[in-house]
Amino acid sequence: MSGILTTPTADRLTAVRITESALATSGVASLAELQAWLAERRRTDVAAVERVPLDDLERWHTDPGTGNIVHDTGKFFRIEGLSAQVGGAAVPAWTQPVVNQPEIGILGILAKEFDGILHFLMQAKNEPGNFDGVEISPTVQATRSNYTQVHRGNPVPYLEYFRDSGSGSGRAAGRHRVVADVLQSEQGAWFFQKRNRNIVVETEEDVEVLDGFAWFTLGQIHLLLARDAVVNMDARTVLSCLPFSGAGLAASFPFPGQDFRNALLRSCSDDAGGLLSTGAILSWITETRTRQEVRAGTVPLRDVEGWVRAGGTVSHESGLFFNVMGISVRAGHREIGSWCQPMVEPIGIGVNAFLVKRVDGVLHALVHARVQPGYLDVTELAPTVQATPGNYSWLPAAARPRFLDEVLAAPPEAIRYDSLLSEEGGRFYHARNRYLVIETDPGHAEDPGADFRWLTLHQLVGLLRHSHYVNVEARSLIACLHSLSGAAG
Repeated sequence: MSGILTTPTADRLTAVRITESALATSGVASLAELQAWLAERRRTDVAAVERVPLDDLERWHTDPGTGNIVHDTGKFFRIEGLSAQVGGAAVPAWTQPVVNQPEIGILGILAKEFDGILHFLMQAKNEPGNFDGVEISPTVQATRSNYTQVHRGNPVPYLEYFRDSGSGSGRAAGRHRVVADVLQSEQGAWFFQKRNRNIVVETEEDVEVLDGFAWFTLGQIHLLLARDAVVNMDARTVLSCLPFSGAGLAASFPFPGQDFRNALLRSCSDDAGGLLSTGAILSWITETRTRQEVRAGTVPLRDVEGWVRAGGTVSHESGLFFNVMGISVRAGHREIGSWCQPMVEPIGIGVNAFLVKRVDGVLHALVHARVQPGYLDVTELAPTVQATPGNYSWLPAAARPRFLDEVLAAPPEAIRYDSLLSEEGGRFYHARNRYLVIETDPGHAEDPGADFRWLTLHQLVGLLRHSHYVNVEARSLIACLHSLSGAAG
């Protein structure tokens, strides 16, 4: 199989190096040392976050004509209304608040080899919406307004490695190599057409490790990814874009007696077969996009129906879905020490799950071509289940996602991965989802329906070399699946 869903042969060495890093649980620092460093960062880097009525947010105001919540500079982002129409859906039309942030930010991880093992420079970062303070983040995690210093704060460390990466001159033309570089979407339920540049750059230069940063092997990151709320969403999405696929990976790294682990590595091997060809997958994605009748666009926030602005927040009349609320932040270790902003506060903990099965010894994941109004291109490939179960008490019975009840009832022995992970803490307040990988038997859901298909990991990695194919929740789960390559099976 060749083309968009496979890794070029020249990148096989990169795939081997990534796999070797995934298997390395010790590196420049031991895991115990990194855990102690993270614990110290959590103890000392504490943000004071207080709820503030939307009307009292400093440097933010409500536009008298539209009701939109905007920053005085017109930068950063704004809270607007969204009108969505989805033909044939259980809920065919609705309006809601949405975060409109047209700027493209940078999510960048710097890589460097030490003693023959690839390491990644990660940041201990405290976002105001994080449930438990500091989490492991990319080297650079910044909006355009932040890295152009609209806030007149401190410059973003290491930014030059990523801004120069594609210029063909300067640093990138010397001892830098781009490992991955792609625009990817953010949450289509809460953002309107939001994208960030996901980029990994390898350097041979000596790199000064600043306060709040540390080098990790991929295996060390993977071990921490098994824990609740340690590796943040931005790190997960960038890691998912690594070219973690190549011909013969399973043959190069055999694990006798560990059938699941071998099936996973065969799934990462370009020469392993899949249920579908490249052409069939691309045709299916195109078909889902062309048959869906979706109209979505921003409207004035004052015109959204079923939402009430009272008590300093914007909330749905049912008390479900999410709130728009305001916060005041005082924090150290940031570009600026204090600020105010609106945030989206989800109601309830969501579930994002892949059903997986082995087909001829190759692991396949069941993906869902999902429509969300904030996507730039109608549908993106999502987890098998992506839902907040509590919301369906208010919605029609037909809206309940297929496979949700199966996921919620999965027996413990079928669960290969289970962790409660946070979402983007810069815009979402205490947003958490339970991420699950659940193995089913090989004959399960052989005909899963028009909106679902079984794909291998190398096919998903191939799609991730391009924009707008795989959504952010599925990207997190792909990183979680990759983390199992280094775990005892």
